[in-house]
Amino acid sequence: MVADEHERDRWAPERLSDRAARADARADRDLAAAATDFLLPDEARLNDRTRHGMAALVRGTIDAVETAVRHHAARLLAERGATERAEALLRGRTDVTARLLRGGLLRDPDMMAELLARVRQDGLAAALPPAPAVADQPSLVVRLAAAPDAVVARAAAALLVADNRRRDAAERAAESGGELPAELHHRLVWWVAAAIRDPHDHGTDLAIAEAALRAVAAHDEDERADAVAMRLAAAIAPNPRELPDLLVEALADRRVGLFTALVAHAAGLPHEAVRAVTLEPGGDRLWLALRAIALDRATIARIALALAEADPTRDIDAFADQLDAIMAVDPVAARAALLPLTLHADYRAAIRALARSEAG
Repeated sequence: MVADEHERDRWAPERLSDRAARADARADRDLAAAATDFLLPDEARLNDRTRHGMAALVRGTIDAVETAVRHHAARLLAERGATERAEALLRGRTDVTARLLRGGLLRDPDMMAELLARVRQDGLAAALPPAPAVADQPSLVVRLAAAPDAVVARAAAALLVADNRRRDAAERAAESGGELPAELHHRLVWWVAAAIRDPHDHGTDLAIAEAALRAVAAHDEDERADAVAMRLAAAIAPNPRELPDLLVEALADRRVGLFTALVAHAAGLPHEAVRAVTLEPGGDRLWLALRAIALDRATIARIALALAEADPTRDIDAFADQLDAIMAVDPVAARAALLPLTLHADYRAAIRALARSEAG
């Protein structure tokens, strides 16, 4: 009965103009979205696997942050004697992911770049050809965890834990947000807090704010798998003779994060920049990075072949045609060409934004 009355009220004559105006605006938004989708070139479209992975990662990450904030805020309310408010907060039915999408917050380019890179890195790792079976030969990171060098062993053991935690979370669609860089994690926590707040209940509002602060403070940047991989690369500090085999074996172990960390450490580039160039199907900047660390022809070819087997959008024939030219690039010239990647990410983003505005 109450629901019927609510529906009749929504269709009351005095509300019809507003209702029609909202439908008109929604139709405009839908048309704009359809036009954008239609005009996208094929190479810019997400494939089904990446789209599904992005949807699962976005929702899983947001749900985990929402759960943490709701539960701690409810605990605070219960401790303050506001049991009914605590229960109401736990029963909250807001679809936070849908609300953040409608509000446009998830169009944040930094957030989308990070999440998309996560999905693509994990997809690439899963699709890499497995290493040939070698009797009594543990994987690279397992061997490093047993290394006599205690610093290397600790870093390798930490990477095993971090990778297993990340893989387990992905399989259970139970992301914690812990793999996000600190700035993005903090941004997401506050978005979620704003999405679940009750503007008419100041007491609950305060509890949500306190719970969000707790979630922000609990985030440990150093536990991210990428950060652990960088520590391991620094601990190994491979010399030029050791580096080629380590890179090939990291890919054979499907440890894309370790591969990018080793390249980043050797080239003196930020890990996020090397991850981005590794995931580019064209590979031009990756070949420059590999020449910048003076990799030999056979190693570059093995890396290209492994990546092409994992990613069908990579043109291995085109790479083969360019290999002579790639090998002719002097490492000093390659390092010079990649110097912009050493600039702060925000600085590079501002440079690109200014260039777009001036070009358009």
